[in-house]
Amino acid sequence: MDLADLLGIRWPLLQAPMAGVQGSRLALAVCEAGGLGALPAAALAPDALDAEIRRLRSGTDRPWNLNFFCHAPPPSEPAREQAWRRVLRPDYERFGLDVERIVATPGRRPFDADALALVQAHRPAVVSFHFGLPADDLLAGVRAAGCRVLTSATTMEEARWLEARGVDAVIAQGWEAGGHRGHFLSDDLDRQADLSTLLPAILAAVDVPVIAAGGIADARGVADAMALGAAGVQVGTAYLLCPEADTRAVHRQALREPRSTSVTNVFTGRPARGIVNRAMGSWGPLAADVPAFPLATAFSAPLREAAEAQGLDDYSLLWAGRQFPSCRDAPAAEITAALVRGFTPSRQDALPDR
Repeated sequence: MDLADLLGIRWPLLQAPMAGVQGSRLALAVCEAGGLGALPAAALAPDALDAEIRRLRSGTDRPWNLNFFCHAPPPSEPAREQAWRRVLRPDYERFGLDVERIVATPGRRPFDADALALVQAHRPAVVSFHFGLPADDLLAGVRAAGCRVLTSATTMEEARWLEARGVDAVIAQGWEAGGHRGHFLSDDLDRQADLSTLLPAILAAVDVPVIAAGGIADARGVADAMALGAAGVQVGTAYLLCPEADTRAVHRQALREPRSTSVTNVFTGRPARGIVNRAMGSWGPLAADVPAFPLATAFSAPLREAAEAQGLDDYSLLWAGRQFPSCRDAPAAEITAALVRGFTPSRQDALPDR
């Protein structure tokens, strides 16, 4: 089945869920432009998530995607946390802060019974997951609510694992992608591949639709992914400068500067691609002592707040894909219209107005 038909959208274009930099406003704008807007849920408490869902539902009758993390809550590791405090102490002293006062708290919620209750109450057209899939009983509850299920894969093995568990489509996350890596079967980053290598491998391995993600920032990127056989594309970084996004001021400024990206685990405890800053260079980019995801977030947050108050991005989570120089200041509808030019003219002419 055609991906747009499967999801009930005009264009096979998905807005990537981006926790911390977007909410219902961006998702709504993309939905109204004919794509599949996404609402990231991992950083929101149930009441806050419910309010965001209601705002989205009140603004559109088009399909939308509710996205969740599927990480396992980590155990407390006092020795590891204390070792990380020693690494961060000079930076804390720079701002007159006491690193010993930091208490590691999760900050990000995995998909659980409370999340399932919201899914069953609101019945989004699509529910997507990052870091694998939830427990079988929770996943069955999502399916019982009539939702299509999408999940990221970073290797051919992950794609096969997901297909065997009945997902409706697989999102092939290339190494170029911004934000957290979605791997879940192996932590070996040497197995991660660029989209041009990953996409054909996953297409050959599974029969479900495959959505290309990673480094797609303009119509040419869309066209290239579709030419490789993708059923559709997922785009995130290209929307970061939109007025509908909640991107912080220092993050917006970094996106406008000639800088590079790297994959780091120093901010959250899990590898993620972002624009290189002081913290990534000083602590990592990949650190062995960092607390497990998502506990590490609590350690960098006070530094981020103190630095951003001075207009500095030294400790900020500047998530962005490799193609971030293509970002531009424009409404989400305009960005979406530019991206869909990458679909073939025959597709553009044939699609109904959903």
